[in-house]
Amino acid sequence: MQKYNISRSNYFYAIGLSYKKADAEVRGHFSLDQDSKLRLLNQAKENAIESLIVTSTCNRTEIYGFAQHPFQLIQLLCDNTRGTVEEFEKVAYIYKNNDAITHMFRVGSGLDSQILGDFEIISQLKISTNLSRKHGLLNHFTERLVNAVIQASKRIKTETNISSGATSVSFASVQYIFNNIENVSKKNILLFGTGKIGRNTCENLVKHTKNEQITLINRTKNKAEQIAGKFNLVVKDYANLQEEISNSDILIVATGAQRPTIDKHIIQSKKPLLILDLSIPKNVNPNVEELANVSLVHLDDLSKITDQTLEARREQIPLAEVIIEEVKADFNSWLETRKFAPTIKALKHKLNDFKVAEFDALRKKNPDFNEEQAELISNNIIQKITNHFAHHLKDDGVSTDDSLEFIKKIFQLEHPTTQA
Repeated sequence: MQKYNISRSNYFYAIGLSYKKADAEVRGHFSLDQDSKLRLLNQAKENAIESLIVTSTCNRTEIYGFAQHPFQLIQLLCDNTRGTVEEFEKVAYIYKNNDAITHMFRVGSGLDSQILGDFEIISQLKISTNLSRKHGLLNHFTERLVNAVIQASKRIKTETNISSGATSVSFASVQYIFNNIENVSKKNILLFGTGKIGRNTCENLVKHTKNEQITLINRTKNKAEQIAGKFNLVVKDYANLQEEISNSDILIVATGAQRPTIDKHIIQSKKPLLILDLSIPKNVNPNVEELANVSLVHLDDLSKITDQTLEARREQIPLAEVIIEEVKADFNSWLETRKFAPTIKALKHKLNDFKVAEFDALRKKNPDFNEEQAELISNNIIQKITNHFAHHLKDDGVSTDDSLEFIKKIFQLEHPTTQA
């Protein structure tokens, strides 16, 4: 994208993997926690990467950034996760320039979510953008693009019904429990992990099951206590995890650990136990299924639940795509102005040089020369001239590249260097 004077590098890429081709285990290999994100960003700076955003959720891990070749970004991801290049190549996608821009719009607008219309990714994108900004890894192009995606996301939320109805991983969890467990309101439910998905699941449990026998456990107890206070629930110490699992009929695991936190050895009870693993990477070891009394369900299974809500949402896709195209057109219009911004700036400097030379000549000829008045008039004229050229270059019927070369030739402008 050098012709737009955006970056020292040639291309803007989106590389990553998602639920579409990578199962939960593979996604777990490429999952990035906060520490590994920071290591990746620091390595990117060391490798002279100019602008980069990295997101990692339960459904996808992606890097948006400028590079000469996508392998530079793929290597960053593999160096900071358990995934390998060979594994990545089997399930990955790589988008370049306009395709990468379109992909970010679809992801941020909920059209590429595992559950259509789930806008959780947009808050992740905002957080990731802020992190890149703090590390000096956000150029004007990327910041402008993210802002455009946020704008499209807001419009789709308010102008369509694509996010109407209760459909999310946390709601699907409660739906699954209702469909497979009798007398839910009388069952002992243990929620282990109180992050975003854990909090939402807890809220849905309380709202829909009328169950007063829900217990929360979190490694950091005060986080669990904050949620428990809101819903008047019981909180137990992490040290009591095994004991509480023995007392439970349903165990919901929503921790952010990079390794399994639950395996068959921690389960001592013989009574039926339903385990829902809502974590990426998986936080429940598959060996629990060796126990006859245990049923294990992962969020990938829950996300396959389709109902009338999802069907209604699909009908809103064309409306959402129209909004995306409108916002993207505005972004592309701005991008087009970046192509000629350095030439207009150089023209302004050239006209200013003419002004300075004329001022020097007039001072010598006219001792009463009113420099202040002349400064005001000449600056207004320069601004009007450069505005006329800018409007000409924005005209759809004009060949921008030919016009730029003509302006440079007429005014003997040096070819502007690419701006970061």
